[in-house]
Amino acid sequence: MSTFAFARTRKRLRIPGQGRPSFWVYGLLTAFVLGSIFPFYWSFLVASRDNSVLTEQVPPLTPGGNFFANAARVFDTVPFWKALANSFIVAGSVTISTVLFSSLAGFAFAKLRFRGRNALFLFVVATLAVPTQLGIIPLYMAMAELGWANELQAVIVPNLVTAIGVFWMRQYTVSAVPYELIEAARMDGCSMIRVFWHVCLPAVRPAAAFLAMFTFMTSWNDFLWPLVALGPDNPTVQVALEKLQSGYYVDYSLVLAGTTLATVPILVVFLLLGRQIVAGIMQGAVKG
Repeated sequence: MSTFAFARTRKRLRIPGQGRPSFWVYGLLTAFVLGSIFPFYWSFLVASRDNSVLTEQVPPLTPGGNFFANAARVFDTVPFWKALANSFIVAGSVTISTVLFSSLAGFAFAKLRFRGRNALFLFVVATLAVPTQLGIIPLYMAMAELGWANELQAVIVPNLVTAIGVFWMRQYTVSAVPYELIEAARMDGCSMIRVFWHVCLPAVRPAAAFLAMFTFMTSWNDFLWPLVALGPDNPTVQVALEKLQSGYYVDYSLVLAGTTLATVPILVVFLLLGRQIVAGIMQGAVKG
């Protein structure tokens, strides 16, 4: 077949919707990206100037030169270094424990056969319908009884594993880890914990990376429970940011400077785990 005839045949057999995206697709994607980035840019713009930028009729579009001065004022106003360290300890501990325990529970619910498995899994899922605010008072009483009030353990221990994490890892493990692979590993003499570590965990790594990013972001941004459980001298980042705007006069350049500093760790985590998340999305698309 000649090149010209092959090209005509390929053109006739082209699947609808598989051509190059239209101008409107690129336009919508560009608008979505700009709309997502603009709040972060505006926060940095105000953080690099003073409050007068909020009253100007034509707001500037370029950052000023006061960001480092405003950032220094943040550290002078509240114990921000301690807040950053506390948030790193809390978010890191909660993320590691949630990924580990959720992966273990997801593997058990998805691939192990035991009595009451479905009923127990339904109970775990049902806990998602219970508002977190209902448990704050009894949970604080329990933390005070243990002597953990105003201690980081009070924020870490109640969040060591989450129902949404168990549900997410169970659903992913069902399709990512075939029974034949587990049976082959068992025939080779692997214990069940080795099957989980060497067979299941590598297969669910994209889902674990997404859960890690989601858990770190949720724990880092948590405000209500750290506000209740921790005192003003031992805050997390979100509690420290609230202290920046607790006065009669709110200095928005100061508040947004602290907000910008608090956003940087989340962006770093996304950059570190983004490749695994994209790989998981592409893997799911290919399977679908």
